[in-house]
Amino acid sequence: MDKTALFQTLQQGLHVTVGATATLIETIQDPQKRTETLSELQSTLHQQAQQWSEKGLVTEEEARRFIDAWLVKYKPSTATTNGGSTGATEGGNITYNNAQSEIQDLTEQIIALKAELEQARANNN
Repeated sequence: MDKTALFQTLQQGLHVTVGATATLIETIQDPQKRTETLSELQSTLHQQAQQWSEKGLVTEEEARRFIDAWLVKYKPSTATTNGGSTGATEGGNITYNNAQSEIQDLTEQIIALKAELEQARANNN
């Protein structure tokens, strides 16, 4: 992160803080403004909760499909070939390592989604 971006981020943070403080003071002093602000916050919160719910549903469905595909892909074969069983031998370690890699990938995706959600939350304010 370069100095200019850091400065802009800090400046934006200052503007958000000053704006929020001014709005809070206006809200406290004016009953009509208080009613409007609270109504607006409730509406915004409801809309945001609806968006999060929809995104959560989509994410859950994607995760289910991913897990189902992963289980099919890495499920140990119980079929026999030439009379011998094909159990988990050296391939078991590969499956375990792949599972760790997939878990790491999912963790990174969750972190990225969390950052995206925080960014969206900041943009809505």
